[in-house]
Amino acid sequence: MASILITRTTLVWLLLVGATIFSWEIGHGVAIHHLRFASITIIVIALIKVRCVIFEFMEIRSAPLFMRIVAQAWLLVIGTVLVTLYWKGV
Repeated sequence: MASILITRTTLVWLLLVGATIFSWEIGHGVAIHHLRFASITIIVIALIKVRCVIFEFMEIRSAPLFMRIVAQAWLLVIGTVLVTLYWKGV
């Protein structure tokens, strides 16, 4: 029974739950009090969560190298655009 509960998927799921709780706390002003830094931190946490979902639950981790590179590049571009737009206040 313990081997069923302690799998890579379960550990990633627990990481996602923990990241959700942490970003919720940040959003309510518990960890970071400066609004701009809190918002950017939440965006970065969301991007990390998206990466976990793409690579673990959509099984890109075992996909061909090209698909992994495209997924990483997409995350990098989207993350950079989101943080830049938010930082500039557009």
